[in-house]
Order: sequence, then C-alpha cells, then structure tokens
Amino acid sequence: MDCKKSDFQLDHSVTYFNCAYMSPQLKVVEEAGKMGLQRKRNPFKISTEEFFGETDMLREEYAKLIHASDPNHIIVIPSVSYGMANVARNLPLSKGDNIIVVGEQFPSNVYPWRTAADEGGAEIITVTPPKESKDRGKLWNEKILNAITPKTKLVALGNIHWADGTLFDLKKIRKQTRNVGAWLAIDGTQSVGALPFDVSEIQPDALVCAGYKWLMGPYSIGLAYYGPALDNGKPVEENWINRYESENFANLVNYNDDYQPGALRYEVGEHSNFILVPMMLAAVKQLNAWGPENIQTYCRDLISDGIKKLKKAGYKIEDEDYRSSHLFGIRLGDGHNMEEIKAKFEKQNILVSFRGDSIRVSPNVYNTDEEFERFVNALVD
Repeated sequence: MDCKKSDFQLDHSVTYFNCAYMSPQLKVVEEAGKMGLQRKRNPFKISTEEFFGETDMLREEYAKLIHASDPNHIIVIPSVSYGMANVARNLPLSKGDNIIVVGEQFPSNVYPWRTAADEGGAEIITVTPPKESKDRGKLWNEKILNAITPKTKLVALGNIHWADGTLFDLKKIRKQTRNVGAWLAIDGTQSVGALPFDVSEIQPDALVCAGYKWLMGPYSIGLAYYGPALDNGKPVEENWINRYESENFANLVNYNDDYQPGALRYEVGEHSNFILVPMMLAAVKQLNAWGPENIQTYCRDLISDGIKKLKKAGYKIEDEDYRSSHLFGIRLGDGHNMEEIKAKFEKQNILVSFRGDSIRVSPNVYNTDEEFERFVNALVD
C-alpha cells in the first residue's frame, strides 16, 4: 500500500501523528458532507424511503469492515457513551456481582458501568497495568484473565488501550467471559478501521465505535454492533423511528408499543442524518477499499526502523506482540525530559498526544517515512 496523503485535506506544514485524537478529513468524506448539506435546499426531493435506505447502506458497508454476518445487528449512534448506555441499561446485575474495566480506561467506557454498579449493588474492579516495563502487555492480559470470576457479569475494555496502544487478547478474554456467563463490551474507537476486527471470531456482546478517529468519519456519529444477548432489551431512548413498522409514515399516529426487531431498537433518534450518514458511509467505503490489514501493515512498515532507534536511545516501547502499530506509547527512560520533548515538537510542528506518562503516537496512511524520521530525530538528537 502506498501513501495516501493526497486523499486527505491535511495541512502539509504539520507533521501529524495524532489520528487517535481526530482523523484529518478525507476528500471524499468532505464532498459527501457538502452534498448532504445541499439536499435540504429542496426538502420535497427527500423521500420517506431515504429516512431508512442510506442508513441500511451504511450498515451493510460497516458489516463488511467488521465481518458481521447480519447488518441488522449494527446501529447508528451519536457517541460511545450512548452505545454503552444501551448495554448498561440491559446488563443483569445483582448485589455482589462485579464489572471489570482496565486502568485508565477512556471515561465513556467507565461512567456507564459506575452507574449500573451503583444501581445494582455491584462492584467495579479495575485491573491496572503491571509496574514492570518488561512483558508489560503480556502480564496485563494475564491479570485481566485472572480477575474474571463467576461473579463477573461484564468485562468492558478496548481492543487496544487508548493511551498507549496495548493490545488486549480478546479471544482469550471472550473465552473466559463465556465460561462464567459474563458479557463482553468492547470500545473499538481506537482500533476499528486501522486494525482488523472480526465480529464472527470474537463474538462480543457489544462493539461500540466513535466515527471520527480511525473510521475517518465526521464528529457526532458512530456505529455499534450488538450481539444476540441484547436482542430483546430496552433502549435508552424512546423515539418514533425505532418502533416497529415506523417506515409507514401514514400510520405513525397509530402508536406501536413494539420496537424494531433485535438491535435496531437501539438506534438513535433521527439516525437518518442526511449529512453525517453519507459522510460516514463514504469513509467506511474507503476503508473497505484499502483494507484495515493493509493500513496496519503500512503503519508497521512506517515505524519499525524508528522504534528500534528509539529503544536503543533508552525509550520504553511495548514489544510488537502486545501493541498495535497505528497507535503506540513511548515512555521516557533515564535522561529524557518531557518538557524538552514538548518544546522540540512545538518548534518543529510535530503533533502527537501526551496521555499519562506516555507520548501517544498514532500514524496513518497519510504519513510518510520522512515524517516519521523527523519525529524520531526530534527524540534522539
């Protein structure tokens, strides 16, 4: 796969290694947004079928990306917190049960479980990373697996950790949750789109993703996959469009107490967003054309030589088996000064994120070898 910088609206005066903050705009996504905005000039041209058709197309395209056999298990959401709230509302909890999260997890995948635990008399167990830098990812995964007991009703985490890219072994975690009858809710925001994900293989109860990072879409739209465990649950929102036979506009005043079947009951109100949905659709189509496996390989090839150089200079970076290549953390060794590094980056217009004690680096297919070399030299020179 070659560099795709020309496909993006990105200021070339900056060295942007911060897709984990927000992706730059794909040109095809921007064009789709413009066309969507212009549609409302003549609202009489927007048919009732279009309230459903374009969303259905997005479902089908996203199903290809995550290898879901049934697109109707996928819904449009406005945010990760919304997607997780649907899970939290339907999670069966009793006094003495527990919910497992990992240390320094993104708040949208923590707050819903705190509320659910408070209401159900359950406990939140936070599995923190080991203090050792050697085999850190391996040991962290072992701690998670050991924490899952028959009292566990949910494990909620990312495919990778949002701050440093640590990979979690979802196959083993899913197997362990099945053994004890617990649900698995995955925040895929920092992985889906750049790292291959197979719903048919992992079989999570929920996979929830914001759209504006690795999915290359706009802000305020995301996608959620819900498994069979949630087929008959109660959504957090009571809107007209997630009711059974809502496609029949003439019959809407004959109120229907039944929801749309399965996961479709959880869809956000006004999910037929005529601007954001076509933008999201254009983005997912482009990702399917490129292939997440090719994106991951591109990033791996981009960073491999530089990471060797950084490790030789004393920086601490997780071994490849337990981290992603599109998002990884760099921790400082002896003799490194974070404030000096920040000043160098600012002077050279190098954009990354700083999360906890880690420099979070998140390249993508718009980055070049020269840019990553410039980044590495700023750290070692």
